[in-house]
Amino acid sequence: MSIAVYPGTFDPVTYGHLDVVNRGVALFDKLIVGVSENPSKRPTFALDERIEMLKASTVSVPDVEVKGFTSTTVEFVRSCDSRVILRGIRTVSDFESEFQMALTNRVLDPEIETIFIMPSEQYSFVRASIIKGIILAGGDASEFVPQDVQEKLRKKLLAGGA
Repeated sequence: MSIAVYPGTFDPVTYGHLDVVNRGVALFDKLIVGVSENPSKRPTFALDERIEMLKASTVSVPDVEVKGFTSTTVEFVRSCDSRVILRGIRTVSDFESEFQMALTNRVLDPEIETIFIMPSEQYSFVRASIIKGIILAGGDASEFVPQDVQEKLRKKLLAGGA
């Protein structure tokens, strides 16, 4: 059974992330979406909230499991009995940072491979910061995130709960 792990902070989950999920399940028998508690980032949503949003957004996608993790990505991948990290790349600037991380992970565990996948063109520019900016300006971000995610973002950002 081929198992891939798609790690990230997913703050919040976007249609770009979900596009990568759907592409991943077409390539692997099982896809584990790993939601990271990254201490170097200050997410809008707590780890459990991000896990909940991802579970709700992937409930109809077969062979997907959502898990949170606080370890390194390599340790998490090992704990999932996987040897594959799946990462989405939107732009050239994404590639540079993702390439550095993939090489670092290879040093930590040479048996784990990173596979890069491009999302659909319509999601190639979608970033959490853009979505948050739209919400803060009172705009509609429904083209970029599921409706329940947009409502949670609106509540957090506009109510000062971030």
